[in-house]
Amino acid sequence: MQQIVRQLAAEIRVREQQVCAAVDLLDGGATVPFIARYRKEATGGLDDVQLRELQARLSYLRELQERRATVLRSIDAQGKLSDALRAAIAAAPTKQELEDIYLPFKQKRRTKGQMAREFGIEPLADKLFADPGLDPAQEAAAFTRPPEVLDDGKPGVDFSTVPAVLDGVRDILSERWAEDAVLVQSLREWLWAEGSLRSTKIDGKNENDPDVSRFRDYFEYAEPLGRVPSHRALAVFRGRALEILDAKLALPVEPEPGKPGIAEGRIAQHLGWSHAGRPADDLIRKCVSWTWRVKLSLSTERDLFARLREEAEKVAIKVFADNLRDLLLAAPAGPRVVLGLDPGIRTGVKVAVVDATGKLLETATVYPHEPRRDWEGALHQLAKLAEKHGVNLVAIGNGTASRETDKLAAELIQIAARAGRAIEKVVVSEAGASVYSASEYASEEMPGVDVSLRGAASIARRLQDPLAELVKIDPKSIGVGQYQHDVNQSELARTLGMVVEDCVNSVGVDLNTASVPLLSRVSGLSASVARELVRWREAHGAFKNRRQLMDVAGLGAKTFEQSAGFLRIRGGENPLDMTAVHPETYPVVEQIMAKTGRPVAEIMGRADMLQTLQPELFANEKFGVLTVKDILAELEKPGRDPRPGFKVARLNDGVQDIGDLREGMVLEGTVSNVAQFGAFVDLGVHQDGLVHVSQLAHRFVHDAREVVKTGDIVQVKVMEVDVARKRIGLSMKLDAAPPRQGGARENRFEGAARGHQPSARRAPEPVQQSAMASAFAKLQQSKNR
Repeated sequence: MQQIVRQLAAEIRVREQQVCAAVDLLDGGATVPFIARYRKEATGGLDDVQLRELQARLSYLRELQERRATVLRSIDAQGKLSDALRAAIAAAPTKQELEDIYLPFKQKRRTKGQMAREFGIEPLADKLFADPGLDPAQEAAAFTRPPEVLDDGKPGVDFSTVPAVLDGVRDILSERWAEDAVLVQSLREWLWAEGSLRSTKIDGKNENDPDVSRFRDYFEYAEPLGRVPSHRALAVFRGRALEILDAKLALPVEPEPGKPGIAEGRIAQHLGWSHAGRPADDLIRKCVSWTWRVKLSLSTERDLFARLREEAEKVAIKVFADNLRDLLLAAPAGPRVVLGLDPGIRTGVKVAVVDATGKLLETATVYPHEPRRDWEGALHQLAKLAEKHGVNLVAIGNGTASRETDKLAAELIQIAARAGRAIEKVVVSEAGASVYSASEYASEEMPGVDVSLRGAASIARRLQDPLAELVKIDPKSIGVGQYQHDVNQSELARTLGMVVEDCVNSVGVDLNTASVPLLSRVSGLSASVARELVRWREAHGAFKNRRQLMDVAGLGAKTFEQSAGFLRIRGGENPLDMTAVHPETYPVVEQIMAKTGRPVAEIMGRADMLQTLQPELFANEKFGVLTVKDILAELEKPGRDPRPGFKVARLNDGVQDIGDLREGMVLEGTVSNVAQFGAFVDLGVHQDGLVHVSQLAHRFVHDAREVVKTGDIVQVKVMEVDVARKRIGLSMKLDAAPPRQGGARENRFEGAARGHQPSARRAPEPVQQSAMASAFAKLQQSKNR
């Protein structure tokens, strides 16, 4: 364990004592949010990012240690464990390198090389490789034996001829070299740096088939393996899985027919052998060639493709996690009465009104669009609902008929304005709303309400508090990721689960209004305890103080310690219960009260007074200066919400469809998705536009997240529009000029915007394409709708 601690300290660049403390707390059942917020003295102030990294690496290194012990036991049982081998196993830094070392000792099916060794041919193989001046045929004659006859009378292995014996030499040497860990690792790293990923269309596939054509840009594609971006790697792997593309590892220099290739040359160099025209050199060259072609080429390709996929998945999962975090921490509209509209055409627009607490008040369905076209009737019904319940905010889902429904809401706002009432409207992402509507929890929350109407209520609530509503949905269904169905699902779920946990605990949860899904994301609370909390609340009324948590079935001292600081009680008996101050530190607040001579209610919010206090005066052995500083900061802004203030994007009148867009238009929109190469912006025209990374700012931007995040409201200029392919190119550099049409420049879009199946991206071609157009390719097949 000490070795693991040292390695973690070096990787995270912190002291070993900090790592030891964090490991002890994690092993003791503490959660990352709790450790990061309330155990800063113990860990020396490790933040949640460092703790998450430590947690993940700790798990990996422990698994590596367990595997290392298993390998040592296995080799020792075979009587082949030398000191040098033990040292090599102990020094293996990764699971891959450990398995490379273990490969020669693994129990495996009987190979041709093993058969040759069993027949006593190995001394001949060693002799010929050591002295290539010997004549292979003459030396092999002494090793010929009559054919083997099996117990059932069938013929077995035959080494009765010189060619058969020399084939045995080839099998022994090639198998030995293919299990040389140093050679295998060097070939792998060389090809990662110098090889290429190459894909072609499988013969017989119809290019005009829509399922095939979306991979058009990968029909003839090649790119250096170690530099293939995540989205292109996953696109190729998806095409291969669908049996549309053939993907292979391409060598830096392809071998000429009948001549040894560059890979064979590196193997020979590793062995210290070169062809010098000696009698056995042709045989050894054959063995070297066999080692690469038969033993190593496919396995190396498999290993490198696995590495490429793993690294691509890490990037894709990180993009999803970053976007999810931004979406969950988006600005809440707060306690306002909201009219939720779930747009539809034939089936009508589903309507739901929720009060300031999110309680469903009334539902309806209106039919302003085809085929009924009851615009006036729909408007009248919405106006009645708005007047009856005091609606001051309209949430419109961004699905089919969203822009038409937005126009309906605009007329509703005009009617309200004439009556002296102010109503605002916001287009809201409805991703995952249908998943929630059909869920068991939705049926418990809104019994007797039609599934389609539950979606409208969810749209309204996610405007009030995105975090509280979105936690009810499987994070994978929220729809802000790339290739989410292609990546490791367990790792995706684990990562997204951590994001949700961190977001919920950074904001805090109102104990008296939170749902079971929201409570179950609080540090230390399981789903079963969350249900017990709600049952207690329903049976006894609102919690008056945090001490009452101990009255809940299944909630013991440990769970209280982990969760209490993240649970808020507004209007309770103790004002501290609405803050992030943990109950265990209330005595510190009492010292502050004694020092100031004022009750806690008069201290809270008094920054002028609190900033004059010296934290050192209130620190003790259990709660140090770091904790006291956090307490003072919390008292300055009690119950502060880390999320930004609520703003509404103003969509341009007269812009309802992609066909209404013109180059040079300046519009306001909401960032709906962010990838490294750019940001997608919802302009309210049914199709997101792309701001390529080169168009985000008047400076070099490596990653779009340096400038924008999901949920941001931004001003953009329309640079390119392809109505036929539904592609919109945007710029946040408002003084940028739209590109000229025609000429040598090909003004087209290669891929697709978020939410649609895009075509793949071709490797660099002689034709120069606009950065805006080619960048659309970088979100290929972002979702399996």
